[in-house]
Amino acid sequence: MRYDTILYELDHDIARVTLNRPEVMNGLNTAMRAELGDAVARAGREARCFVMTGSGRAFCSGQDLGDRVTAADLDLERTLREEYEPLLRAIYDCPVPTIAAVNGAAAGAGANLALAADVVIAAESAYFIQAFARIGLIPDAGGTYWLPRQMGFAKAMGAALFADKITATQASAWGMIWEAVPDARFSEVVEGRARHLATGPTASYKLMKDALRRSFDNSLLEQLDLEAALQGEAGRTRDFTEGVMAFLEKRPARYEGR
Repeated sequence: MRYDTILYELDHDIARVTLNRPEVMNGLNTAMRAELGDAVARAGREARCFVMTGSGRAFCSGQDLGDRVTAADLDLERTLREEYEPLLRAIYDCPVPTIAAVNGAAAGAGANLALAADVVIAAESAYFIQAFARIGLIPDAGGTYWLPRQMGFAKAMGAALFADKITATQASAWGMIWEAVPDARFSEVVEGRARHLATGPTASYKLMKDALRRSFDNSLLEQLDLEAALQGEAGRTRDFTEGVMAFLEKRPARYEGR
């Protein structure tokens, strides 16, 4: 698939995607949603880690309200069901670790696109904003799912109602994202984190994501049962064999499994 709104690069088993509509702060339109979804699926097939970031001064400003393709007869429910849901499911179901490298403003659906990733790393100058209330809408693109889980109910409700800017530092302190890093070290930190995951036990990571996500719906006994089943599966992988051998031989592990 030829990409017009994003850039895709595969290097050292890391698929790097850059949202590339800087003239509209990387606002999401129909084409970008389709291309990004395709890129995530592609990364799941050919990479060991997926990283998405934005070009210019923003990560993503959310829905491009000036997009004539959708604004001419804007059907919000259809857009969410047919365009956003497949994209968010692709990120959620991606078999390899996903990183949102938030380089600047992440607003509305753009903020929630970032939160759909397994790990969010933000530059300290970046910020998040649930801007929906400013135009009479509710948080969408998974916002009502991610926010209370990642920052707690009280903070999620305030973020939705007041639509205040949340700095990267605040987001990190509140548990909304993994970390906020100085702008001067942002690229270095993202690269280091991505390489760590790309050279790690991919099979283990996939099972780990499954276990943590399902914990919200399970009782303790159900989760213990799930842990046992998934750990048994992990113990039968080449990654586990390699990890143990590397430990015994006192050398770095060389993971190659998927």
